[in-house]
Amino acid sequence: MSITRLAANACLLILTLIFHHSNANNIVAAASTAEAPNRRFEYKYSFKGPHLSQADGNIPFWVHSGNAIPSADQVRITPSLRSQKGSVWTKTTVNFDNWEAEVTFRVSGRGRMGADGLAIWFTTAQGLDGPVYGAADNWNGIGIFFDSFDNDGKKNNPAVLVVGNNGKLVYDHPNDGTTQSLGTCLRDFRNKPYPVRAKITYYKRTLIVLINNGFTPDKDDYEFCTKVDNMVIPQEGYFGISAATGGLADDHDVLSFLTFRLSEPGQELPPPEAEMPKQDKDKYQEEFENFQQDLDKKKEDYQKEHPDIQGQPIEDMYESVNDREIRQVFEGQNRIHLEIKQLHHQLAVILDEQRRYVSVATDEISKRQGESGGQVGQAPSQEMGAVVATQQEVLRNLNELRNSFYESLKQIGASQHQGNAVGMGTYETVQHFNDIKEHLHVVKRNIEHLITRNGNPSEKQVMNCPDPPPMPSCLDQ
Repeated sequence: MSITRLAANACLLILTLIFHHSNANNIVAAASTAEAPNRRFEYKYSFKGPHLSQADGNIPFWVHSGNAIPSADQVRITPSLRSQKGSVWTKTTVNFDNWEAEVTFRVSGRGRMGADGLAIWFTTAQGLDGPVYGAADNWNGIGIFFDSFDNDGKKNNPAVLVVGNNGKLVYDHPNDGTTQSLGTCLRDFRNKPYPVRAKITYYKRTLIVLINNGFTPDKDDYEFCTKVDNMVIPQEGYFGISAATGGLADDHDVLSFLTFRLSEPGQELPPPEAEMPKQDKDKYQEEFENFQQDLDKKKEDYQKEHPDIQGQPIEDMYESVNDREIRQVFEGQNRIHLEIKQLHHQLAVILDEQRRYVSVATDEISKRQGESGGQVGQAPSQEMGAVVATQQEVLRNLNELRNSFYESLKQIGASQHQGNAVGMGTYETVQHFNDIKEHLHVVKRNIEHLITRNGNPSEKQVMNCPDPPPMPSCLDQ
């Protein structure tokens, strides 16, 4: 008997799910088969990366408050810390009757449960701070809540709720707003592999909420959540999005908020400049005229200061890409030429010093050989000979380095002359650069050889002073 009952319950559950799924698909299909309204993007009520915030940390046409942190790619409404609240709101009110908002966000946290949630608002006032998901209570308008925490213990969270308010209702936190919701659906929006997307459409007094659950990268993979018919909202209001954390905490990040104005098919929307207030239009027109006058005056002053370029095409006044590349090549050549020239000069100074050292050492050897003969001066003479031989080797290496630098200077001078004559990019110019590179490698190898060969022997060949004779003892006297 119990098996039969379980089978009947299972069949009933399957039929319920099939009916719910088919009903949702029918609603979405009906919305898609009906003639879609015209959509126009409204940039003053939207934000999106990668240049979401300005250099001063503000979002164009939006204001943020609380713990909200705008960045280039997203707005972190609240970080994953306890008791945090934040929100972002449009600076100006929305004055069109039908609209659609597409919100992309992430709610992520370490725990199995999170708190408190995120809310999308359309209200007559900016609820910059308050107890309802970081925004003010007693709002006048509508809120779509993404509730993460199960306050009533009924295991019906995470959930999406639609709650309307005329400014007199106090939100029912203990029951997660279920007693006040106009529509709801159970959707787990935490810790998804892709960003979660919500599409909220208000058209002809009907509110439809579609959810992309973030399991696939398909941006258009929406599922039906809820629908509210005969819903009246204020004619003008602010868009906002807020979030809050409690004893548990999640990161609430909003990647984009895109707003579209909807109009009936066949109805043409007025251009944006036609909807601008006359006062603002006159102000912008005056600023433009002043800017144009200043620009014309600067042009006249520049032409008076530079009469030789009057009538010259504007393109000829600026450097082309090829000219800039050639200039950069020649500037690099000049810097290399100056560096090698300076090294050549320093080598000449070192050569003079080495010649002087060899001359002094040779004179000292000749002098000692003349003063002392026989075996007594043989050891010092051998040491001095080794020193002279080492200095002569250094002298030869330095001469080779100097010749290499001289050849490099000649190659650079030839390439610069050829570049000025026929331009860059020819085979001969490239060959000159290769020759210069080879000469610089030769210089490097010679320096390394000189250091390796003369580093250690010089330490061994340092002449030490003879030990002083022993002092006579006072006892011997």
